[in-house]
Amino acid sequence: MAITTSTRSVLDVAGAGSRAAARDTGALAGGRVVSGAARRKRRLPSAWHLFLIPVSVLFLLPFVQMFLASVSPEKELVSFPPPFIPSRIDFGGYEGLFTQSNILLWLLNTVIVSTVGIASHLVLCSLAGYGFARLKFRGRQVGMFAILATIMIPTQLLMIPTYILFSQLGLVNGLGAAIVPWLSSAFGIFLMRQFFLSLPAELEESGMLDGANRWQVFTRIILPLAKPALTTLAIFTLLGSWNDLVWPLIAINNDQAFTLQLGLANFQGTRRTQWALLMAGNVVATLPLIVFFLFAQKQFVQTMTLSGLKG
Repeated sequence: MAITTSTRSVLDVAGAGSRAAARDTGALAGGRVVSGAARRKRRLPSAWHLFLIPVSVLFLLPFVQMFLASVSPEKELVSFPPPFIPSRIDFGGYEGLFTQSNILLWLLNTVIVSTVGIASHLVLCSLAGYGFARLKFRGRQVGMFAILATIMIPTQLLMIPTYILFSQLGLVNGLGAAIVPWLSSAFGIFLMRQFFLSLPAELEESGMLDGANRWQVFTRIILPLAKPALTTLAIFTLLGSWNDLVWPLIAINNDQAFTLQLGLANFQGTRRTQWALLMAGNVVATLPLIVFFLFAQKQFVQTMTLSGLKG
């Protein structure tokens, strides 16, 4: 059943209010009206930037050094001490990476694993998180506690029983062994539950008064408001599935099913002295994560603020 006028009006008023507040030249802060000039002045660099800028450079330095090493001549990389800035740009490392390895296949496998993992996390974790946040059923608190308790179990204790289970299901030595562990997670359910608890229940009550069922309320009212949380969940899932090495190293022995991290680990074992190729592989593995986070950082910060997961 479609959501009627009063529910749409609630959402329209909320959206219009936020847009009007963003366009307004004055904003309320601490009970005082702040003019447009004061807001522009507040956006100027503060004393915190004197601390944050050097810290940012410090965190960026390893990636810059890795990239410079990937375009450095091989002779300079084996010299001691190796120069930070190469004397000339040499893309031989990238050429050797794409000609001497199956980097494109590893990249494709990793993209498949990460895409399936992100999609399943967004669906399953949002459904489970909404159920624990809003639905009233017996054993809800106990069930949530049991799910969170699984986070405290060391991963090493689960390796052998998980491998036996996957072996009985016929999933080892295939791409399915890397996909199944990332279909859902306890942290994803907890993150979505915390975000749904921060939303006012009046929005759902308004939709139900208009005749919408629980599924329509969830898909048409709650999910559009949960975009920051879903983006944050996608970031965490991408980081975990993209950088996963230990489990694929145990469960996958077929080189056609290697993920990017597993392929680079084996590639490094056979070419220890070809540092330009290794650095080029690390750049290829790291760059997509950085680009994805730069596009999604606004939603990430917003979710950490609303869901109570701030450090």
